[in-house]
Amino acid sequence: MKKSLKFSFSFLLITILMFSLAACNSTSKNETKKLEKVRIAEVTRSIFYAPQYVALAKGFFKAEGLDVTLTTTPGGDKTMTTLISGGADVALVGSETSIYVYAQGANDPVINFAQLTQTDGTFLVSREKIDNFSWDLLKGKTFLGQRKGGMPQMVGEFVLKQHGIDPHKDLNLIQNIDFANIANAFASGTGEFVQLFEPTASIFEKEGKGHIVASFGKESGHVPYTTFMSKESYMKENKGTIEKFTRAVYKAQQWVETHSAEEIAKAVQPYFPDTDLEIMTTVIERYKSQDSFATDPILDQEEWTNLQNIMNEAGELPKEVDHQTLVNTKIAEKVIKE
Repeated sequence: MKKSLKFSFSFLLITILMFSLAACNSTSKNETKKLEKVRIAEVTRSIFYAPQYVALAKGFFKAEGLDVTLTTTPGGDKTMTTLISGGADVALVGSETSIYVYAQGANDPVINFAQLTQTDGTFLVSREKIDNFSWDLLKGKTFLGQRKGGMPQMVGEFVLKQHGIDPHKDLNLIQNIDFANIANAFASGTGEFVQLFEPTASIFEKEGKGHIVASFGKESGHVPYTTFMSKESYMKENKGTIEKFTRAVYKAQQWVETHSAEEIAKAVQPYFPDTDLEIMTTVIERYKSQDSFATDPILDQEEWTNLQNIMNEAGELPKEVDHQTLVNTKIAEKVIKE
């Protein structure tokens, strides 16, 4: 009798364990299945976008039930084409691109819903070391600028004009080099000054190829420089997904705000395997010191106005567009209040 009871109890225990394991496996599989796939197309791979990589590295997207994949599509035109053609669900690119698409009469406009960076992210790099830099030193020199119509180029020209320099008369301005090849062109000997993103600017400085002499971000003020955006149709059909996405971005922004440059560098290093940790830390500290990383996803009216003023000054604003037409702040506002 005792033997029979022991056998029955053991059998019962084994059965319970088997059902528990099966249930766990089933739950795990279901959780994996429940992850919603979201494809991001980023305009370039840059430490400037550190909060995005933090959201990926720290699992903030996954915690919201999102399976996010990231693809780099160099240049605003390529990134926007990828989004519009359905090759991505969300684009990380300059807000000016949404205005260009809208001005072309798009039936499905692209809506800005979560701002990531709030200043220009480029730096003025000189081939020669300059101890006492002043902007008038650029006059008469060859300046290797960014692609015409993009935010880097427009902000660059805006800042030059603020310092009394007409970029098309006072400089030998080169703007016909593809975005991905600008750094290589400068390294090969083209130009005396160049406008570069990080970490390229700091790497050039460390290697003696150039010297950072000024920040376009400090000079231009707050502007919605890089924003997460999506087609209006996608946002209507995937309201929950966009909200989860924005929540993850906000968590990452807050994490970046409250952690040191070194901690951030270590977190995002997997996305920059060929970049020295010390350089990454320097770059992130530089961006933090000039408030380049937005601390929340809201793209406000003042920033939108500043963006269009810069575009207008550069002669690149096709038409003025109301803030509420191409910007959705309701999602970000809801997430922040939670």
